[in-house]
Amino acid sequence: MSIIDRSRLGDLMAAETRTFVERHPRSAELHEQARRSLLAGVPMNWMTRWPGPHPVFVDHAEGARFTDVDNNTYVDLCLGDTGAMTGHSLPVTVDALTAQAPRGITTMLPSDDAVAVGDQLRERFGLPVWQIAMTATDANRFVLRLARHATGRRKVLVFNWCYHGTVDEALNVLDTDGRVVPRPGNTGWAVDPAEFVEVVEFNDVDALRAVLERGEVAAVLAEPALTNIGIVPPDPSYHDELRRLTRETGTLLVIDETHTICVGPGGATRAWGLEPDLFVIGKPIGGGVPCAAYGMTAEVAASVLEAASGEDADVSGIGGTLTANPLALAAVRATLDGALREQDFAVSIPLAQRWAEGVQSVIDAHDLPWTVHRLGSRAEYWFCPPPRNGGEAAAAIDHDLDAFLHLWCLNRGILLTPFHNMALFCPAHTADDVDLHTEVFGGAVDALTR
Repeated sequence: MSIIDRSRLGDLMAAETRTFVERHPRSAELHEQARRSLLAGVPMNWMTRWPGPHPVFVDHAEGARFTDVDNNTYVDLCLGDTGAMTGHSLPVTVDALTAQAPRGITTMLPSDDAVAVGDQLRERFGLPVWQIAMTATDANRFVLRLARHATGRRKVLVFNWCYHGTVDEALNVLDTDGRVVPRPGNTGWAVDPAEFVEVVEFNDVDALRAVLERGEVAAVLAEPALTNIGIVPPDPSYHDELRRLTRETGTLLVIDETHTICVGPGGATRAWGLEPDLFVIGKPIGGGVPCAAYGMTAEVAASVLEAASGEDADVSGIGGTLTANPLALAAVRATLDGALREQDFAVSIPLAQRWAEGVQSVIDAHDLPWTVHRLGSRAEYWFCPPPRNGGEAAAAIDHDLDAFLHLWCLNRGILLTPFHNMALFCPAHTADDVDLHTEVFGGAVDALTR
């Protein structure tokens, strides 16, 4: 078995950092200028989580590539961490934006696109009643409010190291004693999470049953598979048990497909035959324009209709004055018409499979105890044997190795998703893009293990 020499890793990282600095002088200048007025020199704090001593500043992006202000061009395997999953500047979406913007951007009134979008969402994902949000985080917040209202219960159950945006309930984990605590990095949390959140490990049916049978949980908020702590797939019968237990205990099931839409046009919900009470989708449905949606069964809709549409609806904690604006709805209508279709996944999923096979071939050639998982058009490698839950995946995080591989790839024209080692594919990618990554990844592992 190959062994990673940590002193060599440090030397290689120093060399890659020097290369990065040499190739990005204009980005460095802009970052210094941004420090005058922007916290940490970026407009959104996650932008500090890229490899190198400063972010790369983008000049333009199209399809599966972007070019930075220093005229370096990259194969983009991040795609805005799913926001640009259709490819950058999707032509049908750009055309829709160009047509709608002169006709009005936001009015707080519906447009005819709203009717079409509702019908598209119902047809794709199967739930009959829909609402629009600005982001999937907002949509998750709103469905949890609705679930609490519908059930009269206060608690929400999430899975250890799950991902649901910046939803308060999801930013909690289990400590080594099995207690619910704020996740590392959870900033300014307001109350003890144990008062309103239950956390269990993914794929642990016994732990799930023990919590739900207390009758205190309004909703389980679940991804079909964990995606932001490495891809952790469900055990073969896990979703059947999750649905059975939620029904038996009067608990609503929320499925968040913001990342797992990569499985196919209707996400894992359609592909795997899931039956959620509430459903959330965000990021890619607007082709990069901020928009999300949440759906519900007729039963849930009936139980919350008065609260959602009565005279106090504007102070319900659900909505927002820019939500469902005409520009966003035009983008969603065009994107769902012209992308994320069967023919698009017929291109992107085989590319992800080719990527995973290429990574696995390098792992096997060096006899490393690493793993690679694929979920539709998304694939990711991890520095451990296959984890079965979020706790196991989190315990295997290797920040130094992550940073090195990201920077090595970036310096050779490939952008991976920050926070983890994920690649996402769109129809604009090619087999040559995949093979370039295999070659670059192989070079990095060769350098580490020689």
